Amino acid sequence: MKSMQKGFTLIELMIVVAIIAILAAIAIPQYQTYVIRSQVTRAMGEAGDLKTAIEDCLNNGLSNFGTASCVDTASSSDILSPGFPVVAWTATGAGTTITATMGGHANAKIQGGTVIWTRGTSGGWTCATDGTKITTQYAPASCQ
Repeated sequence: MKSMQKGFTLIELMIVVAIIAILAAIAIPQYQTYVIRSQVTRAMGEAGDLKTAIEDCLNNGLSNFGTASCVDTASSSDILSPGFPVVAWTATGAGTTITATMGGHANAKIQGGTVIWTRGTSGGWTCATDGTKITTQYAPASCQ
């Protein structure tokens, strides 16, 4: 009479466990990089929201950002350090910077790193990162 196999052998189970371990070893670091990139992108977006307020002030001829006539519209964020983003304002608008520092709820690899929006003389905005904590690996594609 023929004997039928009724389950998996130990070696088959060990092979499946090894395959899962190899896949996890590849996937976990990639996921962590993805999370860091999304946090940096979020910080760039939250700091970039102030560009509209700054442009509005400049278009209305106002020269003191953060006053009653030229309102700072930044909202608090758990990913940015308290008190950020910070606007370094110039009355002409050229050279105005928006700096955001990553706070305690950001990934440990990028805590203390900064993202910066800078307004040029033509009115265009460029972004940059500090390059030490937030390297090009983590910066958004539009901000390399």
